[in-house]
Amino acid sequence: MYRIIQKRNYLFALSFVLLVPGVIATVVWGLRLGIDFTGGSVMSIRLPNATAAAVAEELKTVVAGETTVQASDHGMFVIRLPFLTSDQHQAVLDRFSQLDAQAEQQSFETVGPTIGRELKQRAVVAVVLVLLAIIIYITWAFRRVSTGPVPSWVYGLSALFALVHDVFMVIGAFALLGHFFGIEVNALFVTALLTVLGFSVHDTIVVFDRVRERLRTSGAQAFTDVVNESLNQTLVRSINTSLTTVLVLVALFLFGGASIKFFVLALIIGIISGTYSSIFVATPLLVVYDQWKHRK
Repeated sequence: MYRIIQKRNYLFALSFVLLVPGVIATVVWGLRLGIDFTGGSVMSIRLPNATAAAVAEELKTVVAGETTVQASDHGMFVIRLPFLTSDQHQAVLDRFSQLDAQAEQQSFETVGPTIGRELKQRAVVAVVLVLLAIIIYITWAFRRVSTGPVPSWVYGLSALFALVHDVFMVIGAFALLGHFFGIEVNALFVTALLTVLGFSVHDTIVVFDRVRERLRTSGAQAFTDVVNESLNQTLVRSINTSLTTVLVLVALFLFGGASIKFFVLALIIGIISGTYSSIFVATPLLVVYDQWKHRK
């Protein structure tokens, strides 16, 4: 049997080491927000006879405000611009046609600044409401824990700590990716966060439920031993469930479309973190509370 609970301080330290760079990156640089949140326009266009410098110069003549031009393979360019009206969009296309007779627009997206701000606010509200709903549900689900030293609200609070751990793990990773590789977050990123929260709390509830069942039959066994045995009994199941999910996501990341690539990456990071936090963060916190209460 693995002595997981007895090594909880090392596990907490590992979480701290992994979280700190991402938290610092989030505070210092923040997330690189896509047009879903900031408003603006994104154009994907094929200009086989143009260079990025030439494209940027042409944009200065027809667009006021900051623009970025990112060159890709086979003469493809991804261009980020301020919010464009239909007339301004057409003017940009006409300019590119003069620059390169083979100009061919592949895609064009535009989001108004007001919609972007509203979406950003709703995304924050959605994540907060999900966290609150989860802690309320777990507290209610474990309200009849009549044996053992830990009240039901501690189960909910421990799960909340684990969920916050997972959220910051994903956000921190994308803050680093945004700063060093220019990766932006969009509405799909919020969907990934909410999915991670659901997956993580599912794992946590499975472990907590085993702790509850073991408490009913453990007699005078120490709470630390009960929790450690419960973890060992659910460890293989939790890892196997997550592993099969992650394998599918890795395949999607490698071979799926570009539009979902970073959505899938967020899921991979979050599910790995969620499995870790359910086993090595949320459950050991029950023992931390128990020992704190006895010292007090």
